[in-house]
Amino acid sequence: RYQIHTGLQHSIIRPTQPNCLPLDNVTLPQKLKEVGYSTHMVGKWHLGFYRRECMPTQRGFDTFFGSLLGSGDYYTHFKCDSPGICGYDLYENDNAAWDHDNGIYSTQMYTQKVQQILASHNPRKPIFLYIAYQAVHSPLQAPGKYFEHYRSINNINRRRYAAMLACLDEAINNVTLALKKHGYYENSIIIYSSDNGGQPMAGGSNWPLRGSKGTYWEGGIRAVGFVHSPLLKNKGSVCKELVHITDWFPTLITLAEGQIDEEIQLDGYDIWETISEGRRSPRVDILHNIDPIYTKAKNGSWAAGYGIWNTAIQSAIRVNHWKLLTGNPGYSDWVPPQAFSNAGPNRWHNERVSWSAGKTVWLFNITADPYERVDLSARYPDVVKQLLRRLSQFNKTAVPVRYPPKDPRSNPKLNGGVWGPWFKEDDKKKKSDKSKGANKQKKNKNKKKAN
Repeated sequence: RYQIHTGLQHSIIRPTQPNCLPLDNVTLPQKLKEVGYSTHMVGKWHLGFYRRECMPTQRGFDTFFGSLLGSGDYYTHFKCDSPGICGYDLYENDNAAWDHDNGIYSTQMYTQKVQQILASHNPRKPIFLYIAYQAVHSPLQAPGKYFEHYRSINNINRRRYAAMLACLDEAINNVTLALKKHGYYENSIIIYSSDNGGQPMAGGSNWPLRGSKGTYWEGGIRAVGFVHSPLLKNKGSVCKELVHITDWFPTLITLAEGQIDEEIQLDGYDIWETISEGRRSPRVDILHNIDPIYTKAKNGSWAAGYGIWNTAIQSAIRVNHWKLLTGNPGYSDWVPPQAFSNAGPNRWHNERVSWSAGKTVWLFNITADPYERVDLSARYPDVVKQLLRRLSQFNKTAVPVRYPPKDPRSNPKLNGGVWGPWFKEDDKKKKSDKSKGANKQKKNKNKKKAN
Protein backbone atom coordinates (compact mmCIF):
# COMPACT_ATOMS: atom_id res chain seq x y z
CA ARG A 1 0.00 0.00 0.00
CA TYR A 2 1.05 3.58 -0.64
CA GLN A 3 2.03 5.64 2.42
CA ILE A 4 -1.22 7.66 2.09
CA HIS A 5 -3.11 4.43 2.81
CA THR A 6 -1.17 3.51 5.97
CA GLY A 7 -0.99 6.95 7.62
CA LEU A 8 2.83 6.90 7.42
CA GLN A 9 3.10 9.53 4.69
CA HIS A 10 5.04 12.01 6.82
CA SER A 11 8.72 11.37 7.61
CA ILE A 12 9.78 8.25 9.54
CA ILE A 13 8.68 6.67 12.82
CA ARG A 14 10.84 8.29 15.52
CA PRO A 15 12.12 6.10 18.39
CA THR A 16 10.13 8.09 20.97
CA GLN A 17 6.82 8.12 19.07
CA PRO A 18 3.95 5.82 20.06
CA ASN A 19 3.48 4.78 16.44
CA CYS A 20 3.87 1.72 14.23
CA LEU A 21 2.59 0.23 10.98
CA PRO A 22 -1.16 0.01 11.76
CA LEU A 23 -2.06 -3.43 13.06
CA ASP A 24 -4.82 -3.92 10.48
CA ASN A 25 -2.23 -3.87 7.66
CA VAL A 26 -1.58 -7.49 6.70
CA THR A 27 2.13 -8.09 6.07
CA LEU A 28 3.91 -10.20 3.48
CA PRO A 29 5.23 -12.77 6.03
CA GLN A 30 1.72 -13.17 7.48
CA LYS A 31 0.39 -14.07 4.02
CA LEU A 32 3.31 -16.44 3.32
CA LYS A 33 2.81 -18.24 6.66
CA GLU A 34 -0.74 -19.05 5.52
CA VAL A 35 0.74 -21.19 2.73
CA GLY A 36 3.26 -23.02 4.89
CA TYR A 37 6.32 -20.77 4.74
CA SER A 38 8.79 -20.38 7.57
CA THR A 39 9.42 -16.66 7.91
CA HIS A 40 12.60 -15.10 9.28
CA MET A 41 13.82 -11.54 9.54
CA VAL A 42 17.38 -10.35 10.06
CA GLY A 43 18.33 -6.67 10.26
CA LYS A 44 16.57 -3.32 10.48
CA TRP A 45 12.84 -3.21 11.36
CA HIS A 46 11.99 0.51 11.73
CA LEU A 47 8.21 0.00 11.55
CA GLY A 48 7.55 0.93 15.18
CA PHE A 49 7.71 -0.97 18.45
CA TYR A 50 5.94 1.12 21.08
CA ARG A 51 3.69 -1.81 22.02
CA ARG A 52 4.31 -5.56 21.87
CA GLU A 53 1.80 -6.06 19.05
CA CYS A 54 3.99 -3.92 16.75
CA MET A 55 7.07 -6.15 17.07
CA PRO A 56 8.28 -8.22 14.07
CA THR A 57 7.37 -11.51 15.77
CA GLN A 58 3.77 -10.26 16.10
CA ARG A 59 3.65 -9.13 12.46
CA GLY A 60 4.30 -12.46 10.77
CA PHE A 61 7.93 -13.38 11.45
CA ASP A 62 8.71 -16.69 13.20
CA THR A 63 12.07 -15.28 14.25
CA PHE A 64 13.67 -11.83 14.36
CA PHE A 65 17.28 -10.85 14.92
CA GLY A 66 18.25 -7.23 14.43
CA SER A 67 17.49 -3.64 15.35
CA LEU A 68 14.14 -1.97 15.94
CA LEU A 69 15.30 1.54 15.02
CA GLY A 70 16.49 3.17 11.83
CA SER A 71 20.17 3.51 12.64
CA GLY A 72 22.71 3.02 15.38
CA ASP A 73 26.35 2.19 16.01
CA TYR A 74 27.46 -0.77 13.86
CA TYR A 75 29.58 -2.24 16.66
CA THR A 76 27.91 -1.32 19.96
CA HIS A 77 24.32 -1.32 18.63
CA PHE A 78 23.60 1.78 20.72
CA LYS A 79 21.40 4.55 19.43
CA CYS A 80 20.80 8.04 20.80
CA ASP A 81 17.66 9.85 19.74
CA SER A 82 18.69 13.06 21.51
CA PRO A 83 21.18 13.93 24.27
CA GLY A 84 20.55 11.66 27.24
CA ILE A 85 17.91 9.57 25.42
CA CYS A 86 20.08 6.60 24.47
CA GLY A 87 19.69 2.85 24.55
CA TYR A 88 20.76 -0.55 23.31
CA ASP A 89 19.06 -1.72 20.12
CA LEU A 90 19.79 -5.33 19.23
CA TYR A 91 17.06 -7.92 19.56
CA GLU A 92 16.59 -11.65 19.31
CA ASN A 93 12.85 -12.22 18.88
CA ASP A 94 11.24 -10.18 21.68
CA ASN A 95 14.20 -9.65 23.97
CA ALA A 96 17.36 -7.56 23.96
CA ALA A 97 20.23 -9.68 22.62
CA TRP A 98 22.82 -8.66 25.22
CA ASP A 99 24.75 -11.90 24.71
CA HIS A 100 25.46 -10.81 21.11
CA ASP A 101 27.04 -7.57 22.30
CA ASN A 102 30.52 -8.70 21.22
CA GLY A 103 31.52 -5.69 19.16
CA ILE A 104 30.91 -7.56 15.90
CA TYR A 105 30.23 -5.30 12.90
CA SER A 106 26.52 -5.58 12.11
CA THR A 107 26.91 -6.52 8.41
CA GLN A 108 29.02 -9.54 9.40
CA MET A 109 26.88 -10.40 12.42
CA TYR A 110 23.68 -10.42 10.34
CA THR A 111 25.32 -12.61 7.70
CA GLN A 112 26.34 -15.17 10.36
CA LYS A 113 22.74 -15.25 11.58
CA VAL A 114 21.45 -15.84 8.04
CA GLN A 115 23.94 -18.70 7.59
CA GLN A 116 22.70 -20.30 10.84
CA ILE A 117 19.05 -20.03 9.74
CA LEU A 118 19.80 -21.64 6.36
CA ALA A 119 21.89 -24.40 7.94
CA SER A 120 19.15 -25.39 10.40
CA HIS A 121 16.13 -25.23 8.05
CA ASN A 122 14.99 -28.08 5.79
CA PRO A 123 15.55 -26.81 2.20
CA ARG A 124 12.62 -28.91 0.96
CA LYS A 125 10.27 -26.73 3.02
CA PRO A 126 9.48 -23.19 1.86
CA ILE A 127 11.25 -20.31 3.55
CA PHE A 128 10.93 -16.54 3.36
CA LEU A 129 14.02 -14.73 4.56
CA TYR A 130 13.97 -10.94 4.82
CA ILE A 131 17.44 -9.45 5.32
CA ALA A 132 17.59 -5.69 5.91
CA TYR A 133 21.25 -4.83 6.28
CA GLN A 134 22.12 -1.63 8.10
CA ALA A 135 24.82 -0.68 5.56
CA VAL A 136 25.34 1.81 4.01
CA HIS A 137 23.36 4.04 6.38
CA SER A 138 25.17 6.55 8.56
CA PRO A 139 27.09 6.42 10.88
CA LEU A 140 29.83 5.61 8.35
CA GLN A 141 31.75 2.73 9.95
CA ALA A 142 33.58 -0.27 8.49
CA PRO A 143 36.22 -2.80 9.60
CA GLY A 144 39.73 -1.59 8.80
CA LYS A 145 40.63 -4.23 6.20
CA TYR A 146 37.95 -2.96 3.78
CA PHE A 147 39.66 0.43 3.48
CA GLU A 148 42.78 -1.01 1.82
CA HIS A 149 41.47 -0.79 -1.76
CA TYR A 150 40.15 2.76 -1.39
CA ARG A 151 43.14 4.76 -0.18
CA SER A 152 43.10 6.73 -3.44
CA ILE A 153 39.71 8.28 -2.53
CA ASN A 154 40.51 11.62 -0.90
CA ASN A 155 37.05 12.35 0.44
CA ILE A 156 36.90 10.54 3.80
CA ASN A 157 33.12 10.02 3.76
CA ARG A 158 33.29 8.56 0.28
CA ARG A 159 36.18 6.29 1.30
CA ARG A 160 34.26 4.99 4.33
CA TYR A 161 31.17 4.49 2.17
CA ALA A 162 33.18 2.45 -0.35
CA ALA A 163 34.59 0.29 2.45
CA MET A 164 31.11 -0.33 3.87
CA LEU A 165 29.83 -1.30 0.45
CA ALA A 166 32.75 -3.70 -0.13
CA CYS A 167 31.84 -5.42 3.14
CA LEU A 168 28.18 -5.55 2.09
CA ASP A 169 29.10 -7.07 -1.29
CA GLU A 170 31.05 -9.77 0.51
CA ALA A 171 28.03 -10.42 2.75
CA ILE A 172 25.71 -10.87 -0.25
CA ASN A 173 28.23 -13.31 -1.72
CA ASN A 174 28.33 -15.28 1.55
CA VAL A 175 24.53 -15.47 1.71
CA THR A 176 24.40 -16.71 -1.91
CA LEU A 177 27.08 -19.35 -1.14
CA ALA A 178 25.02 -20.50 1.88
CA LEU A 179 21.93 -20.85 -0.34
CA LYS A 180 23.96 -23.04 -2.70
CA LYS A 181 25.69 -25.05 0.05
CA HIS A 182 22.45 -25.97 1.84
CA GLY A 183 20.43 -26.78 -1.28
CA TYR A 184 18.09 -23.79 -1.63
CA TYR A 185 19.59 -21.94 -4.55
CA GLU A 186 18.01 -23.74 -7.53
CA ASN A 187 14.52 -23.02 -6.26
CA SER A 188 15.07 -19.58 -4.79
CA ILE A 189 14.42 -16.00 -5.86
CA ILE A 190 16.80 -13.36 -4.51
CA ILE A 191 15.54 -9.78 -4.61
CA TYR A 192 18.10 -7.09 -3.90
CA SER A 193 16.93 -3.53 -3.45
CA SER A 194 17.99 -0.23 -1.98
CA ASP A 195 15.34 1.67 -0.03
CA ASN A 196 15.97 5.23 -1.20
CA GLY A 197 18.47 7.48 -2.92
CA GLY A 198 21.88 8.31 -1.47
CA GLN A 199 22.70 11.00 1.08
CA PRO A 200 25.53 13.12 -0.44
CA MET A 201 26.34 14.54 3.02
CA ALA A 202 27.10 11.01 4.22
CA GLY A 203 29.14 9.50 1.40
CA GLY A 204 26.27 8.73 -0.99
CA SER A 205 26.05 9.86 -4.61
CA ASN A 206 23.07 10.03 -6.95
CA TRP A 207 24.92 11.80 -9.76
CA PRO A 208 23.78 12.53 -12.42
CA LEU A 209 20.30 12.37 -10.85
CA ARG A 210 18.93 15.40 -9.06
CA GLY A 211 18.40 15.77 -5.30
CA SER A 212 19.08 13.39 -2.43
CA LYS A 213 17.51 11.03 0.09
CA GLY A 214 14.35 12.43 1.64
CA THR A 215 13.35 14.40 -1.47
CA TYR A 216 10.95 13.56 -4.31
CA TRP A 217 13.54 14.28 -7.03
CA GLU A 218 14.76 11.17 -8.86
CA GLY A 219 17.92 11.17 -6.73
CA GLY A 220 15.76 10.56 -3.67
CA ILE A 221 13.25 8.03 -4.98
CA ARG A 222 14.92 6.07 -7.77
CA ALA A 223 16.56 3.07 -6.15
CA VAL A 224 18.84 0.37 -7.50
CA GLY A 225 17.62 -3.21 -7.52
CA PHE A 226 17.95 -6.57 -9.20
CA VAL A 227 16.36 -10.00 -9.12
CA HIS A 228 18.59 -13.06 -9.33
CA SER A 229 17.16 -16.54 -9.78
CA PRO A 230 17.54 -19.74 -11.79
CA LEU A 231 13.74 -19.43 -12.27
CA LEU A 232 13.96 -16.25 -14.38
CA LYS A 233 13.06 -16.82 -18.05
CA ASN A 234 15.07 -13.86 -19.42
CA LYS A 235 18.35 -13.71 -17.55
CA GLY A 236 20.75 -10.78 -17.79
CA SER A 237 18.12 -8.35 -19.03
CA VAL A 238 17.41 -4.80 -17.89
CA CYS A 239 13.82 -3.88 -16.95
CA LYS A 240 12.93 -0.27 -17.70
CA GLU A 241 9.25 -0.60 -16.84
CA LEU A 242 7.57 1.11 -13.90
CA VAL A 243 8.09 -1.00 -10.77
CA HIS A 244 7.30 0.17 -7.24
CA ILE A 245 8.00 -1.28 -3.79
CA THR A 246 4.26 -1.95 -3.30
CA ASP A 247 4.47 -4.49 -6.15
CA TRP A 248 6.49 -7.03 -4.12
CA PHE A 249 3.50 -7.95 -1.92
CA PRO A 250 1.17 -9.24 -4.69
CA THR A 251 4.08 -10.53 -6.80
CA LEU A 252 5.58 -12.74 -4.08
CA ILE A 253 2.26 -13.95 -2.67
CA THR A 254 1.17 -14.99 -6.18
CA LEU A 255 4.51 -16.76 -6.78
CA ALA A 256 4.09 -18.61 -3.49
CA GLU A 257 0.55 -19.62 -4.53
CA GLY A 258 -0.95 -17.66 -1.66
CA GLN A 259 -4.31 -15.91 -1.55
CA ILE A 260 -4.78 -12.15 -1.85
CA ASP A 261 -8.00 -11.13 -0.12
CA GLU A 262 -10.22 -9.20 -2.46
CA GLU A 263 -11.25 -6.73 0.22
CA ILE A 264 -7.63 -5.58 0.76
CA GLN A 265 -7.28 -2.65 -1.59
CA LEU A 266 -3.71 -2.95 -2.80
CA ASP A 267 -1.71 -0.31 -4.64
CA GLY A 268 0.73 -2.95 -5.96
CA TYR A 269 0.65 -5.19 -9.03
CA ASP A 270 1.96 -8.66 -9.83
CA ILE A 271 5.06 -7.78 -11.87
CA TRP A 272 6.67 -11.24 -12.14
CA GLU A 273 6.16 -11.53 -15.91
CA THR A 274 7.53 -8.00 -16.34
CA ILE A 275 10.75 -9.01 -14.58
CA SER A 276 11.04 -12.60 -15.75
CA GLU A 277 9.82 -12.35 -19.34
CA GLY A 278 10.25 -8.67 -20.21
CA ARG A 279 6.51 -8.02 -20.59
CA ARG A 280 4.94 -4.59 -20.18
CA SER A 281 4.33 -3.58 -16.58
CA PRO A 282 0.66 -3.58 -15.54
CA ARG A 283 1.50 -0.34 -13.70
CA VAL A 284 0.94 2.99 -15.49
CA ASP A 285 1.48 5.33 -12.57
CA ILE A 286 3.26 5.69 -9.22
CA LEU A 287 2.12 7.97 -6.44
CA HIS A 288 5.50 8.86 -4.96
CA ASN A 289 3.77 10.54 -2.00
CA ILE A 290 1.46 13.26 -0.73
CA ASP A 291 2.69 14.71 2.56
CA PRO A 292 0.15 17.18 3.99
CA ILE A 293 2.34 18.00 7.02
CA TYR A 294 5.67 18.82 5.33
CA THR A 295 6.64 22.53 5.32
CA LYS A 296 4.22 24.21 2.95
CA ALA A 297 5.61 26.08 -0.07
CA LYS A 298 5.24 29.79 0.67
CA ASN A 299 3.98 30.65 -2.79
CA GLY A 300 1.82 27.59 -3.30
CA SER A 301 -1.89 28.10 -3.96
CA TRP A 302 -5.02 26.63 -5.46
CA ALA A 303 -4.70 29.18 -8.26
CA ALA A 304 -1.23 27.88 -9.18
CA GLY A 305 -2.82 24.41 -9.30
CA TYR A 306 -5.62 25.60 -11.67
CA GLY A 307 -8.15 25.23 -8.84
CA ILE A 308 -7.56 21.44 -8.92
CA TRP A 309 -4.81 21.14 -6.30
CA ASN A 310 -3.17 23.33 -3.67
CA THR A 311 0.45 23.54 -4.85
CA ALA A 312 1.66 24.46 -1.34
CA ILE A 313 1.40 20.74 -0.49
CA GLN A 314 4.45 18.54 -1.05
CA SER A 315 3.61 15.78 -3.50
CA ALA A 316 4.94 13.88 -6.51
CA ILE A 317 3.32 11.57 -9.04
CA ARG A 318 4.49 9.67 -12.09
CA VAL A 319 2.14 8.77 -14.95
CA ASN A 320 3.73 6.93 -17.89
CA HIS A 321 6.65 9.18 -18.98
CA TRP A 322 5.47 12.23 -17.04
CA LYS A 323 6.39 13.23 -13.53
CA LEU A 324 4.81 16.10 -11.63
CA LEU A 325 6.08 17.63 -8.39
CA THR A 326 4.27 20.22 -6.27
CA GLY A 327 5.04 22.20 -3.13
CA ASN A 328 8.43 22.10 -1.50
CA PRO A 329 10.16 19.07 -3.10
CA GLY A 330 13.26 19.29 -0.90
CA TYR A 331 16.96 19.78 -1.55
CA SER A 332 17.22 19.95 -5.32
CA ASP A 333 20.86 20.42 -6.33
CA TRP A 334 22.77 18.08 -8.59
CA VAL A 335 25.70 16.95 -6.46
CA PRO A 336 28.75 15.90 -8.53
CA PRO A 337 30.75 12.90 -7.27
CA GLN A 338 32.89 13.97 -4.32
CA ALA A 339 35.32 11.07 -4.53
CA PHE A 340 38.14 13.41 -5.50
CA SER A 341 37.91 16.57 -3.45
CA ASN A 342 39.80 18.68 -6.01
CA ALA A 343 36.76 18.41 -8.36
CA GLY A 344 34.71 19.68 -5.47
CA PRO A 345 33.09 22.90 -4.40
CA ASN A 346 33.38 24.96 -7.61
CA ARG A 347 31.72 22.42 -9.83
CA TRP A 348 29.15 21.67 -7.16
CA HIS A 349 28.46 25.37 -6.81
CA ASN A 350 27.62 25.55 -10.51
CA GLU A 351 24.94 22.90 -9.95
CA ARG A 352 23.19 24.83 -7.18
CA VAL A 353 19.61 25.64 -8.02
CA SER A 354 18.63 29.26 -7.65
CA TRP A 355 14.91 29.18 -6.96
CA SER A 356 12.97 31.09 -9.55
CA ALA A 357 10.50 33.17 -7.57
CA GLY A 358 7.38 31.40 -6.44
CA LYS A 359 7.73 28.13 -8.33
CA THR A 360 5.57 25.32 -6.88
CA VAL A 361 4.86 23.06 -9.88
CA TRP A 362 7.34 21.13 -12.02
CA LEU A 363 6.72 18.75 -14.92
CA PHE A 364 9.34 16.46 -16.46
CA ASN A 365 9.45 13.79 -19.12
CA ILE A 366 11.50 11.29 -17.10
CA THR A 367 12.13 8.93 -20.03
CA ALA A 368 13.70 11.70 -22.11
CA ASP A 369 15.11 13.66 -19.15
CA PRO A 370 15.79 11.40 -16.15
CA TYR A 371 18.02 14.14 -14.67
CA GLU A 372 15.09 16.59 -14.33
CA ARG A 373 16.91 19.44 -16.01
CA VAL A 374 14.12 20.66 -18.33
CA ASP A 375 10.91 21.76 -16.59
CA LEU A 376 8.00 21.45 -19.05
CA SER A 377 5.16 22.74 -16.85
CA ALA A 378 4.73 26.00 -18.77
CA ARG A 379 4.83 24.22 -22.15
CA TYR A 380 2.25 21.51 -21.34
CA PRO A 381 -0.43 23.00 -19.04
CA ASP A 382 -2.93 20.32 -20.09
CA VAL A 383 -0.61 17.54 -18.93
CA VAL A 384 -0.10 19.42 -15.65
CA LYS A 385 -3.88 19.61 -15.14
CA GLN A 386 -4.30 15.92 -15.96
CA LEU A 387 -1.66 14.92 -13.34
CA LEU A 388 -3.07 17.33 -10.75
CA ARG A 389 -6.48 15.67 -11.20
CA ARG A 390 -4.89 12.26 -10.64
CA LEU A 391 -3.20 13.58 -7.48
CA SER A 392 -6.52 14.93 -6.27
CA GLN A 393 -8.20 11.55 -6.90
CA PHE A 394 -5.51 9.76 -4.89
CA ASN A 395 -5.82 12.31 -2.10
CA LYS A 396 -9.53 11.50 -1.69
CA THR A 397 -8.51 7.98 -0.59
CA ALA A 398 -5.82 9.14 1.88
CA VAL A 399 -6.10 8.28 5.57
CA PRO A 400 -5.08 10.83 8.24
CA VAL A 401 -1.36 11.14 9.01
CA ARG A 402 -0.17 9.22 12.07
CA TYR A 403 2.61 11.32 13.58
CA PRO A 404 2.08 11.45 17.35
CA PRO A 405 4.15 13.58 19.74
CA LYS A 406 7.01 12.13 21.81
CA ASP A 407 6.07 9.90 24.71
CA PRO A 408 8.43 10.40 27.71
CA ARG A 409 7.83 6.76 28.71
CA SER A 410 9.86 5.71 25.66
CA ASN A 411 13.17 6.66 27.36
CA PRO A 412 15.37 3.52 27.46
CA LYS A 413 16.42 4.49 31.01
CA LEU A 414 12.93 3.42 32.09
CA ASN A 415 13.31 0.12 30.23
CA GLY A 416 16.60 -1.35 31.50
CA GLY A 417 18.68 0.72 29.06
CA VAL A 418 17.03 -0.87 26.01
CA TRP A 419 14.85 0.59 23.25
CA GLY A 420 11.71 -1.48 23.36
CA PRO A 421 7.93 -1.57 23.83
CA TRP A 422 6.91 0.86 26.56
CA PHE A 423 3.22 1.50 26.02
CA LYS A 424 0.95 0.04 28.69
CA GLU A 425 -2.82 0.22 28.40
CA ASP A 426 -4.03 3.11 30.51
CA ASP A 427 -4.11 2.28 34.25
CA LYS A 428 -7.45 4.06 34.59
CA LYS A 429 -8.91 1.75 31.96
CA LYS A 430 -7.54 -1.29 33.81
CA LYS A 431 -9.05 -0.06 37.09
CA SER A 432 -12.43 0.50 35.50
CA ASP A 433 -12.26 -2.97 33.90
CA LYS A 434 -11.46 -4.46 37.32
CA SER A 435 -14.37 -2.69 38.97
CA LYS A 436 -16.64 -3.81 36.12
CA GLY A 437 -15.44 -7.39 36.77
CA ALA A 438 -16.08 -7.01 40.51
CA ASN A 439 -19.61 -5.73 39.86
CA LYS A 440 -20.27 -8.71 37.57
CA GLN A 441 -19.16 -11.11 40.31
CA LYS A 442 -21.45 -9.37 42.85
CA LYS A 443 -24.40 -9.59 40.43
CA ASN A 444 -23.70 -13.31 39.83
CA LYS A 445 -23.58 -13.96 43.59
CA ASN A 446 -26.90 -12.14 44.07
CA LYS A 447 -28.41 -14.16 41.19
CA LYS A 448 -27.33 -17.43 42.83
CA LYS A 449 -28.87 -16.33 46.15
CA ALA A 450 -32.12 -15.46 44.41
CA ASN A 451 -32.17 -18.81 42.66
